[in-house]
Amino acid sequence: MIRVADEVREAAAAVALETTIVAHGFPPGEGVAVGLESERRIREAGAVPATIGVLDGEIRVGLTADELERFTADVRKLGPRDLAACVASGATGATTVGGTLAVSRQVGIQFMGTGGIGGVHRGPRLDMSADLLQLSASPVVVVSSGVKSLLDVEATGELLEALSVPVLGWRTDTMPRFYDASGGPPVTARVDSVEEALRVARAHWELVGCGVLLARPPDESLDVDDLIEEALAEAEAERIRGKGVTPFVLALLHERSGGRTLAVNRELAAANAKLAAELAMAAR
Repeated sequence: MIRVADEVREAAAAVALETTIVAHGFPPGEGVAVGLESERRIREAGAVPATIGVLDGEIRVGLTADELERFTADVRKLGPRDLAACVASGATGATTVGGTLAVSRQVGIQFMGTGGIGGVHRGPRLDMSADLLQLSASPVVVVSSGVKSLLDVEATGELLEALSVPVLGWRTDTMPRFYDASGGPPVTARVDSVEEALRVARAHWELVGCGVLLARPPDESLDVDDLIEEALAEAEAERIRGKGVTPFVLALLHERSGGRTLAVNRELAAANAKLAAELAMAAR
């Protein structure tokens, strides 16, 4: 069910990347460019990108540029529970962070870069991303700019604590809120170098065995809380639920911020991929 590209299989240092960010995280045509830029920065740091998705019923670990082009907005969004059904039906689907972690664990990749992870959604209903549970089951370092700011960041931080997943702040004492570098809950520990982050991760893997979230603040910080509230209210009014909320809200944010959130999102995704590659290289 899983085909690993020769380059990834032979790599001394590999970094996993999701494909949902390509298919659903940006306006049409933008996602592929972001994916390719993330891969470029991983290579620049000396590691090999292992972008993961399902094509024609086969899980691919390591995609060509032409294959990446196939992950358009109409493909399925694949969390861990969806992988088997997509494979069995011969379909094509883009992996979320959780889906990517599930595959990474199978092939032994211990570092991943992404924009932001899923978490606990705002509101009275129980709506929680599978990213968190998969991270709690995978000995992987995920580098992200915290959790997506449209979520309940405080509740997500509390759940990560309950799941024994440490949040390491990359040169920060608080968890970034995706677009916003500050305002989140305190991190488990601050780390100021790749070597320090790797020491903590390895000790945690030995003692507890689950994943680590390395939270890297965006280089440019934006406060878009009011826009997020507007977008979430519109999603609720249109009865958009579950997996559809994130792409709907992100599209509105990009439009109503005049493209500012799009620029920040593009850069933080690539920068996080590069930091994950630096960790992978140091871990060789």
